[in-house]
Amino acid sequence: MSKLQQIIGICSVICVLASCTTSGSFAPVSDRYNPAERTPPYYIVSSGDTLFSIAWRYGFELQGLASANSLRPPYTIYPGQAILLEERNKPLASTSSPKNVVATSAIPKSNNIKNERVARPNPKPTVQLKSVNEAWQWPVNGPVVRPFVASGQEHKGIDIKGKMGEPVYASRSGEVVYAGSGLVGYGNLLILKHSDRFLSAYGHNRRIKVREGDKVKAGQLIAEVGDSGTDSVKLHFEVRMDGKPVDPLRLLPRR
Repeated sequence: MSKLQQIIGICSVICVLASCTTSGSFAPVSDRYNPAERTPPYYIVSSGDTLFSIAWRYGFELQGLASANSLRPPYTIYPGQAILLEERNKPLASTSSPKNVVATSAIPKSNNIKNERVARPNPKPTVQLKSVNEAWQWPVNGPVVRPFVASGQEHKGIDIKGKMGEPVYASRSGEVVYAGSGLVGYGNLLILKHSDRFLSAYGHNRRIKVREGDKVKAGQLIAEVGDSGTDSVKLHFEVRMDGKPVDPLRLLPRR
C-alpha cells in the first residue's frame, strides 16, 4: 500500500467517526407547534381527525370552516374526505345538538363498534358554557420558559415548566372537544371550548384525565404534565379567539 493510499484511508476513518459523533446524542430536538407552512387549498382527512383538530391546525374558526364545507353538527367527517380550507361567514342551521365526531372509516359500520371511535351519547343535561367574562386561571404553577411569538407561526402559545405527573387544571370552564395525539408537535393534546369565541389547548401531557364531550369547571384536574412530543417536561398552553392565536399572558392573572 502506497503512502498516499494510507493517508486517504486514515482521513476516511476520521470522517466516518466525525459523522457518527455528529449524528449521535447531539441530534437536536425541536417542537413543531403549528409550523410555518402555507395553507393548502384542501386537507385530506385521516383516521382520528375531527373538524375541531383541522380547524385548530390551520387557524380557522370552526363554524366558518364547517360552513365552507356544508357541514352541520355533529360535523361528521371520514378518512379520504377533502376539506376545503377556507371560512364562510354564516354557519349552517342544524336541528341536532353539536358533538365532535372523529373520522373513522369511509363507510360507517353498524356491527363492528369495537374498532371504531364514535361520538358518545351524553345522557347528562346540557351545561351552559360560561360567558367570555369568566376569569382565566393558570393551568400549572411553574414559570414560563418560552413565550408567545407574535410574528410567524412558530410558537403560538407559552411553555410552562412543570414536574412529571404534576396536575394540569382547566384554565376556564368548558367542554372537551379534542383529546388525543393526532396533531404533530403537541404530544398528548387536550382542547377545551369555553364559548363560541374562545378555545384553550394543553399539550405534551403525560396522561389526559378527561374525555371528548366532558364538561369541566375552571380549576378542575384535566391532565398530568409530561414530555410527550417534546424534549423536556413542560406544559404547552395556547388560547385561540375566533380561531386565531392570542398571547395567554394577556388573559392570565399576573403573578
